[in-house]
Amino acid sequence: MRLLLAALTAGVLVLSACGPAATAPTASPIVAATASPAPTPQTRFVFTADLKPANEVPPITSPEASCSGKGTFTLNTTKDASGTITAANAVFETDITGCPAGTEINIGHIHKNVAGPLGSVVINSGLAKGELTLTAGAGKINKTTPTVEAALATDIIANPAGYYMNWHSTLAPGGILRGQLVKG
Repeated sequence: MRLLLAALTAGVLVLSACGPAATAPTASPIVAATASPAPTPQTRFVFTADLKPANEVPPITSPEASCSGKGTFTLNTTKDASGTITAANAVFETDITGCPAGTEINIGHIHKNVAGPLGSVVINSGLAKGELTLTAGAGKINKTTPTVEAALATDIIANPAGYYMNWHSTLAPGGILRGQLVKG
């Protein structure tokens, strides 16, 4: 029996020596966690306005009642490290159509108030009287206001429905096209 055990032990040793070579475990590469970049704060805010003579107070009933417009109002802001607006400018872009030939658009503004009541002017577009005559009853306005108060920009962004765009003409000096701001 001893002889049999010795033979078996020798066989196991020979087989284990002839089997596949044992390999040392390999270390898995260590991957460092990648930090997520901080999100880029939004600094450009776009609003639209559906401009209609019927939105004026009182509604326009003159020949300019046929006018309509699509306005875009953009606030370009600068923010500090905490995300607070520190400066802003405004861009007015408006396409006007359907007006009688020769309609003069004299001035334009952003007013503070909800739909219906008249509101105070808070941002002037910079369009000057006589600068835009709609020779064929249509035209484009593109004006930049270099400075908008930071607190005002913050309020418009938070509450655009509390502000409206208004364009004035020679025939309708109180306003020809009006529309509430809507986030674009």
